[in-house]
Amino acid sequence: MIRNIDSHPMRPVEMTGATGASMAMMVGRADGAPNFAMRSFSVEDGGHTPRHHHDYEHEVFVIAGRGTVLLGEAEHAIGPGDVVYIEADLEHQFRSVSGPLRFLCIVPVERNCGD
Repeated sequence: MIRNIDSHPMRPVEMTGATGASMAMMVGRADGAPNFAMRSFSVEDGGHTPRHHHDYEHEVFVIAGRGTVLLGEAEHAIGPGDVVYIEADLEHQFRSVSGPLRFLCIVPVERNCGD
């Protein structure tokens, strides 16, 4: 399977606290992936994902835009080429400050909800 990030349909993130965020499932259970899911996120300028935490880690690769990521109580600037590791149970949130902020997120396939 080969899929282009720009041609796969995005859908709004429908979690309480999300503003201007959308997501596309790039690879997941429906594609036969047994272990990991890859999701593409886009956050409009001034938008953000919900401030939340969950019981699994995930890894993020920033593709485009500028923003911040909240990790626990500390906020960090992020931009293209940055990699973010989010530990299980760590509160986090992504914000776009010069968007759209685009990033890939990898999670265990059984947890591939709209995080």
